[in-house]
Amino acid sequence: MKSEFEARPVYLHRDDRIKAHFLTCFISLMIYRILEKQLKEKYICEDIIHTLRDMDMRKLDDYGYLPNYTRTQLTDDLHKSAGFRTDYELITPKSMAGIIRRSRDL
Repeated sequence: MKSEFEARPVYLHRDDRIKAHFLTCFISLMIYRILEKQLKEKYICEDIIHTLRDMDMRKLDDYGYLPNYTRTQLTDDLHKSAGFRTDYELITPKSMAGIIRRSRDL
């Protein structure tokens, strides 16, 4: 999992930065584990992380956001787990603001 989270190599010397890096890695691992459980352990770490990284959105000026990724069973399961969808044809800025707001509350 170290390679998936790209946590190494690390060239830190100050204690506060080392602790901050460790905390970031630990929180990432916890979020992944929670997500893995929500997905009923159907997917491996590599697939989840690569899918999340590839789930890009393209902003179309003031019109909204367009999904820029391929829909798969994993993306459907991620949407179901998160309680919102981003794979519609066009997501208005108001809808995207709501998605962002709700994701902060998770």
